[in-house]
Amino acid sequence: MNPAFQGLLTIAIGVGGCLSYFYFSNQFLDKVLFPARGPNAGKNINRANLVRPWLFLLPAIFALGLYLAYPVVETIRLSLTERQTLSDGTTIYNFVGLANYAQMSADPKFWEALINNMLWLIVVPAMSTAFGLLAAQLTDRIAWGNIAKSLIFMPMAISFVGAAVIWKLVYDARPPGSEQIGVLNAVYVWLTGNDPQQWLTTPFWNSFLLMIVLIWIQTGFAMVILSAALRGIPEETIEAAIVDGANPFQIFFKIKMPQIAGTIVVVWTTITLVVLKIFDIVFAMTNGQWGTQVLANYMFNQLFVARDWGVGSASAMVIMLLVTPILYWNVRNARKEMR
Repeated sequence: MNPAFQGLLTIAIGVGGCLSYFYFSNQFLDKVLFPARGPNAGKNINRANLVRPWLFLLPAIFALGLYLAYPVVETIRLSLTERQTLSDGTTIYNFVGLANYAQMSADPKFWEALINNMLWLIVVPAMSTAFGLLAAQLTDRIAWGNIAKSLIFMPMAISFVGAAVIWKLVYDARPPGSEQIGVLNAVYVWLTGNDPQQWLTTPFWNSFLLMIVLIWIQTGFAMVILSAALRGIPEETIEAAIVDGANPFQIFFKIKMPQIAGTIVVVWTTITLVVLKIFDIVFAMTNGQWGTQVLANYMFNQLFVARDWGVGSASAMVIMLLVTPILYWNVRNARKEMR
C-alpha cells in the first residue's frame, strides 16, 4: 500500500473510530442504560451526566493503563526476577528479590553511567537555561531579534539522532596531513599546527563535547519560554528602577530575574527531565564507549545486548525513581499556577 494512502487511511479510521465511539456511547447511555423517560427520568439524567465524563475518558484511561501503567508494573516485576530458558525452549522467570539490584550496583559501568548522568544534570540544565535567558534578553533588544530567535530555535526541529550526526561530523578527525572535514579539528590544526585530535575518545572531556549537543538543542526551548516571561514583566517596575538610577545589570538581576524566577525553575526542571532520559546522542556518537556511558544507554545495553532482562529492568527503575520527584514537583507547581 502507498505510504501516503496508508497514512490517510489510518487518520480516517482513527478519527472515524473516535467519532463513532462518542456517538454510540452517548446513545447507549441516554437510551439504553439511563433512558430519559418514565417516572425516573430526572434521576436517570443526573446519573447519565455523572457517568458521561468517565465514558469519554475511558479510551484515554485505557491507553494510559496499557502503555504507561502496565509497563511500569511489568518492569518492576522483571527487575525482581531472573529470566531462564529451558532445554525445551520455554522461558520462565524465577523470583530473585533484590539480586538484580545488587548485581547492578557491583557493576563499575553502572556507577560510570550514574556519575555521568549527575554530571549531565549539573551542566546541561544550567548552561541551556543561562544561554536561553541571555538569548531572550539580547534578542528582545535588537531590530532583527525575531530572525535571531528563529535561528537559535531551529535546532529544536532536529531530532536528537540528526543533531548527533551533525556534531559527530564537527568532531571528526582525519589522519595527520589530510584535509580535515571536522570543523573543530580544522580550527585546532590551523591555530596550533598540532596533529588532529580524536575528540570523542578523550576521557572526561568527551562527555562535555556530547553535552554541547543537547545544550545546542535545548537553548532554543529555554529562550522561547523565558522570552515570553520577560515580555510579561510590567513596564512600570522597569521604569521605576530607571528613575531610581539603576543600571542595566541591576535592572536585569534585581528587577527582571526575581519576577521570572518561577519560569526559570520550570525551564530548568523540564530540561532536567530530558537529561535524565538522554540516550540518542550518546548512542549515536559513542555508544557509551570511552567513559561516556549514561543510565539510558546502560539500560539499553543490558536489555538488548547482554540480554539481561533483570539488570536492565533494575536500571530502568533507577531512571524512573530519579525522574519521578522532578515530575511530581513540576505537576504540583503547574497546578498551583492554574489556581
